[in-house]
Amino acid sequence: MSHIFPRHTRQSLPVAVGGEGCYLFDSTGKQYLDASGGAAVSCLGHNDSVVVDAIKAQLDRVAFAHTGFFTSEPAEELADLLIANAPGDLDRVYLVSGGSEATEAAIKLARQYWVEKGEPQRSRLIARKQSYHGNTIGALSAGGNEWRRAQFGPLLLDVSHIDPCYEYRLKHDGESPEAYGFRAAQALEDEILRLGPETVMAFMAEPVVGATAGALPPAPGYFKRIREICDKYGVLLILDEVMCGMGRTGSLFACEQDGIVPDIACIAKGLGAGYQPIGAMLCTAQIYKAIEDGSGFFQHGHTYIGHPTAAACGLAVVGSILDRGLVPRVREQGDKLAARLQERFGQHPHVGDLRGRGLFRGIELVADRDTKAVFDPARGVAGKIKKAAFAEGLICYPMSGTIDGKHGDHILLAPPFIIEDAQLDELVDKLSKAIAAVI
Repeated sequence: MSHIFPRHTRQSLPVAVGGEGCYLFDSTGKQYLDASGGAAVSCLGHNDSVVVDAIKAQLDRVAFAHTGFFTSEPAEELADLLIANAPGDLDRVYLVSGGSEATEAAIKLARQYWVEKGEPQRSRLIARKQSYHGNTIGALSAGGNEWRRAQFGPLLLDVSHIDPCYEYRLKHDGESPEAYGFRAAQALEDEILRLGPETVMAFMAEPVVGATAGALPPAPGYFKRIREICDKYGVLLILDEVMCGMGRTGSLFACEQDGIVPDIACIAKGLGAGYQPIGAMLCTAQIYKAIEDGSGFFQHGHTYIGHPTAAACGLAVVGSILDRGLVPRVREQGDKLAARLQERFGQHPHVGDLRGRGLFRGIELVADRDTKAVFDPARGVAGKIKKAAFAEGLICYPMSGTIDGKHGDHILLAPPFIIEDAQLDELVDKLSKAIAAVI
């Protein structure tokens, strides 16, 4: 009998014993194509010798040194590398152990910034419905997925949630994508004015929404308008790139494609590529200086922040993404994946929308293509497709509740950046079989 507390008590999972490239292997010898990188994590695939060797080498030097007493060479070098390749005036890096820690730190930094600036009345955070920002109480409060929030409601912070930028569902007939993007962004200004601009500290959003909405990209011009609104009212812009960042959408930072720079950015998943738990919060020099010139102390922290071994891993991962030309490769292979998905599913009677950027792709499933009607949630379509794909030897990331946390189903694909053309064919073939088996 296992003493592990699993994610689901009624599931019996195979034992992973190995991995190579885009594949994982269980204890029976079965091979699985990792078409979602776990949860958009394994961007370099499995058993990458450069990353493994970097971790081993760091363990031979020093595995851990608490940041209350020391900094470390790999942490300093990773921060330098990230800032050298970050957009705009992002200037400081706060290393953590994962995505929820990064978003939690971002929320707390936004609050402390305004306290240090002498505007303690700025305490309100605005985020979006159907977003996901992590599972700590602060991060879950910012997230807008009602299914994840429901049972913890009494514990959550009071965060405002506006409609997402969801072109497939919310754009009006006859409305251009640009006009819709402007209208969707206007919801932020409306909410700022409703709350009172002097009370709002920050707006948090994913540039491309991941798990809860299936690689949902913004409409053209949406984030430029969001940036203008934030600047107009002095509201900090926090971009959560935990899932969509680090090259996943075809640029190292996802926001680069929207021509904007956040005040605070959150990264994780692809930062460590699954080889070590690591995340980071990046902020501008202006925000850092407010702390530096004020109390001098960010009132936050965890034991494993700036962990030298994790930092050495992140340094090797980011270095590999840049040195191997993997960001342009993501664009190239992403276009090929998009074309294959369009060819196979573009006219499928139960596929409503194909979307995404780079190697971050979503398939929204519908009961009726013409009316966009969803499947009855009782059918459990997403869960059944996940199970059917796994039986075929394909790991993908189907989720239900795409529209409001309860209704709608989608499939998220986020394969390793090293995926080959033949593996793209394998992905689409096995996914097609899984969808046909369920629908």
